[in-house]
Amino acid sequence: MRIKPDQLPAALHKKLAPAYLISGDEPLQLQEAADAVRAAARQAGFTGRVVFFVESSGFDWSRLLEAMDSSPLFGERNVLDLRLNGAPDKKGVAALLRYAARATPDNLLLISLPKLKPAEQKAEWFNALDKVGVVVQVWPLEGGQLLDWLERRLQSRGLVADRGSVQLLASLVEGNLLAAAQEVEKLHVLHGNGRIGNEHILAAVADRSRYDVFTLGDAILAGQSARIVKVLTMLQATGEAAPIVLWALTRDIRLLLALHGAGAEGFDAQLRSHKTPDKRKPLLQRALRRLSVPQLHQLLLLAARTDAAIKGMADDDPWDGLLHVALGLAGCPVVVAEV
Repeated sequence: MRIKPDQLPAALHKKLAPAYLISGDEPLQLQEAADAVRAAARQAGFTGRVVFFVESSGFDWSRLLEAMDSSPLFGERNVLDLRLNGAPDKKGVAALLRYAARATPDNLLLISLPKLKPAEQKAEWFNALDKVGVVVQVWPLEGGQLLDWLERRLQSRGLVADRGSVQLLASLVEGNLLAAAQEVEKLHVLHGNGRIGNEHILAAVADRSRYDVFTLGDAILAGQSARIVKVLTMLQATGEAAPIVLWALTRDIRLLLALHGAGAEGFDAQLRSHKTPDKRKPLLQRALRRLSVPQLHQLLLLAARTDAAIKGMADDDPWDGLLHVALGLAGCPVVVAEV
């Protein structure tokens, strides 16, 4: 069953499906939809969770099969949290088809992955999961949809603004939901519950260019280690969400990997594909010269461990992990310990 992101909360209040597939390239909606499924699963008694990061074709799909087939201890039910960086390979397809055919009440499969091509949405594995579960595709919001989303976001933080002020906020964040969420949080911190107007929004947004995830990304690509430490420290101090920072870091790692694979002749095409501003081109070229493909894969591994720390699955400090990933991207030596 395919539903829109704003239909997911109501769907989760009904009987949970055995599988949820969430795809798209809008990171905030993707993250929050997955979080909503995990929260509903916990409330329904799924007390265990096994996370699988599928970063390459070398992933061992037998691990997922073993988790599917294992008998639950003491009646524990598990969320199988599968995070893909694209459509599954042949072995992955076989594993997902098997799950769809043998889904049991003991497991809930949650799949998160980027936007799928139309042909991939017609694949047998996709249709099998669509038949037994719920598919949520997230898209960038524009026009009235964006304004409605902003109004709901403000209301969720106890803030009220007229339509004109909401339009002002939308124009200032240029449709970027991550930036919009940051500004709403900042407005809540500054003003608490109540009505806000244009003057409050302009004052809150005026200083955002100094310390945000985009400024951090540019400092990283430029190799400015001292500024990286300063910006990260400010982001943490002002209550920035660690998942948003991690998203920005992994986005640039994946972009650099794509640029490495494209070569000189495909460089500009990749930048257009990723909608990268022209001003970042020289910064990306500098980063490519100092970071090899193996180094970038090591940083992805470190990012995955940082994600586990953010979600409470590891004892490490999430902000230490973010700093290590950021400094590694800047060219500073980092060590990824074996576990």
